[in-house]
Amino acid sequence: MILFLGILSGSSVLPGQQATDKQDSTGKVQMSFSDVEQEPDKEDPVATQFNGEAAFEILEAICEIGPRVSGTPGMKKQQKFIKDHFQSLGAEVGEQVFTVRHPERGTQVPMTNLIARFHPERRKRLLFCCHYDTRPFADRDPVNPNGIFLGANDGASGVGLLCELARHVKEMPGKYGIDFVFFDGEEFVYVYRRDPMFLGSTYFSRQYAAGRYPGKVNYAILVDMIGDKELEIYYEGNSLQMASRLTRSIWSVANELGVKEFTAKERHKIRDDHLPLNSIARIPTCDIIDFDYPRVGTENMYWHTQQDIPENCSAKSLDKVGRVLLEWLRQMQKIR
Repeated sequence: MILFLGILSGSSVLPGQQATDKQDSTGKVQMSFSDVEQEPDKEDPVATQFNGEAAFEILEAICEIGPRVSGTPGMKKQQKFIKDHFQSLGAEVGEQVFTVRHPERGTQVPMTNLIARFHPERRKRLLFCCHYDTRPFADRDPVNPNGIFLGANDGASGVGLLCELARHVKEMPGKYGIDFVFFDGEEFVYVYRRDPMFLGSTYFSRQYAAGRYPGKVNYAILVDMIGDKELEIYYEGNSLQMASRLTRSIWSVANELGVKEFTAKERHKIRDDHLPLNSIARIPTCDIIDFDYPRVGTENMYWHTQQDIPENCSAKSLDKVGRVLLEWLRQMQKIR
């Protein structure tokens, strides 16, 4: 069940893809923008540019709260911040509430997926999502593995990007309603490989599969760790396998925009919140993630450490990912 607050009230063709896919000699799909049938251009009342600086300011504001571990006061402060932001943009804001057992203490911990919807009257939906909880501690830190984990890149970067992206969607013409979902419980892990991950996305996916979600989500895009100063985003292997057409369409948009940080090669195969969305909810979902933090060749040395701080993130990186997603969305809204 989704409790809505505040304001109460699949396309077969994707950007960068022809109506009939063509394959090269290796069997891979080739995509082109030129033959996609789109609605004629109209005057777009929405501000044309994604604002990476604004997204980064939100990242910093979220980090100023401190750790945002599931069920803690820090998480509650972040929830209020996000709900206030989306309500100010005119979204219908809801909560998907459930509880889980604390893996150490055995007590019940409240979990909340936040859902913000624009144009709820439209049955066809596109969904943008991220996790917004942080690791209980910096368990991979070589100096202090029990230290404070701030989660600037692994957590706050997704929140900042989606909050800024949402500023552009209310007045955007098109046939799709837009949903933003913030998953709780992705990082609620005290012992690696013992404690389950992806708690919020799994709960969301089961509710969706059971018919307890309004509308049909045609495609979903997950963003994670996209604030890295030295941005390098490769195809993620599970996304290519489970949502190939969607994934390739996003990289095609990046190529059209000249955003070279999107590299059309597979590098990592990552377990993330997109797995339950694809396998349980059956929503084609792509994970956009830079899993080389701070750069390729460093063995992801900042991940889950005390070095995951705003100083190691960049407004320019958020801007590049945001511009790609905003353009992808605009092209989706124009496809008949």
